[in-house]
This record gives sequence, structure tokens and C-alpha cells, in this order.
Amino acid sequence: MAHKAGFVNIIGNPNVGKSTLMNAFVGEKLSIITSKAQTTRHRILGIVNGEDFQVVLSDTPGIIKPAYELQSSMMDFVKSAFEDADVLVYMVEIGEKALKDERFFEKIKNSDIPVLLLLNKIDVSEQGILEEQVQYWQEMLPKAEIHPISALQNFNVKEVFLRILELLPEAPPYYPKDQLTDKPERFFVNETIREKILQFYKKEIPYSVEISTEEFFEDEEIIRMRSVIMVERDSQKGIIIGHKGSALKRVGVEARKDLEKFFDKQVHLELYVKVNKNWRSDPNQLKRFGYNQG
Repeated sequence: MAHKAGFVNIIGNPNVGKSTLMNAFVGEKLSIITSKAQTTRHRILGIVNGEDFQVVLSDTPGIIKPAYELQSSMMDFVKSAFEDADVLVYMVEIGEKALKDERFFEKIKNSDIPVLLLLNKIDVSEQGILEEQVQYWQEMLPKAEIHPISALQNFNVKEVFLRILELLPEAPPYYPKDQLTDKPERFFVNETIREKILQFYKKEIPYSVEISTEEFFEDEEIIRMRSVIMVERDSQKGIIIGHKGSALKRVGVEARKDLEKFFDKQVHLELYVKVNKNWRSDPNQLKRFGYNQG
């Protein structure tokens, strides 16, 4: 039996459901999901293996016009998604009209690789609106295949996955068949903590935060981790910690619950907060946190 393998890259505006779709395909929570924009900062690979296929899915940051160095780096991850894709999945939600960046939209329009346009969140729209949207996108992207889905409700997700398999080239697997992602374990510890911060804190706090897991020791019974939450200003440090440490404790408790599910093992998590001034605008710091490619 011929083996199929390829890279399927998911792009779109912030908050259209890219991470939810990828997690639905992979069957594991690899990408963090919150209702805030710019949740995904990296390009995260999720690998789906079958006997005769390997689909390497790539979740990318939502497309924005960059305002500072970190955002420029995030957009570099999106650009790279065009370079190695065998299939491009462009996600839009009902009522959306175009990408936040015209040049990216032109790239999709003129793409020589197959483009699947997924109209997401159809569970919250009326039939008439859906038909109108399908027609609109057929005119905007005549070469794309349009599939209405609900990533959250798992509607039409399997059908889209089967279509992706049809479009993939014949090739040997790119990664070992038991591998789920290209990211190390510490990356998922950092992302889980960051997800809790996105959920529990408001305004600029979540966007000023970076996590670094400095210790990760695993034995048969338990995994011991020590992670540092970095903020840009002293005032943010106080907000993260909260009254008598209550806010930080909540982050730790909720992150630990998720990590125990993810690793299927008992977890001991220590959290600290440090000020790391203006890390989002410092190329050296961004490189250290894995943002600057090259």
C-alpha cells in the first residue's frame, strides 16, 4: 500500500478556531485555546499517524499587522507556513471578509498548492447567511475548495481530514510514527501556564508574559517542574502574584491539573515571577524564547 505524507498548514485571522481545529485533528490538546486574540505565538506541529499516512499539521499565529518585535517574529512563522505546505488550510469564520494583511491574502489567492477554505463556527449562524458566505468566498478565492465546519462541535472535521489525505502526495513519513509533535515537553509546560494567565488576567498582562521552565525532572511516580513567569514591569509582577500570593497559586493549581492530564502522571509545579524589562522588543531575548527563526 502506498504511503502518503505531507505538511498541512493552518492559517487565518486571530481567534477563528485554528488551534481548536488542530487539536480536533490530532486528538490531543497541543495548542492552547482561549477566547483572547494572539493566543498562539509559535508555529506548533501536530502529527497524525495512520498505517499508510502521516499528516504533519501546523498551527500558526493569527495574522496581524505587527506592532512590535515579538509580533514581527510571530508573522515570520506564518510566512514560513507558505513555504513548505502541501495543503494550505485557510480558516475564516462566518461574517469575516478578508485577512488583516492584504499581501497574505494575495499569496493565498495565487497559491499553486491546494487551498481548503474552512468556514468555521457555522453552528452559530443561519442557513441563509451560510449560503451567502459560500458564494462570497467562491468569488474571492475561485481556486479554493470551500468546506463549512464547526471545529468546536466536530462538525465536518472528519470529512475535511479525509479530503486532506486525498490531496497529500505519496511520500515516506517525515517523523517517527509514534511522535505527536515537534516541540519538547517543556514547551507544553510553558504553554499550559501561559494559557492559565490568558484566562485569569486582563488587559495587557497576558501579552507581557513569557514562561521559562528551568527544571524538569521525571521519575516513575512524579514529574517535578520549576517554571519562571517573566513580566516586563514591576507593577505586573504584583498583579501576577496577587494578594498574599493567591493569584499565582490559582495559576499553579489549574496548570498542574492540566499537566497531570497531559503527561498522565503526578506533577509537582513550582512557580516564580521575575521582571525581564521589555523582552518583547529585544531580539536576543526573543531568540532565547524560540521566536526568531534563522
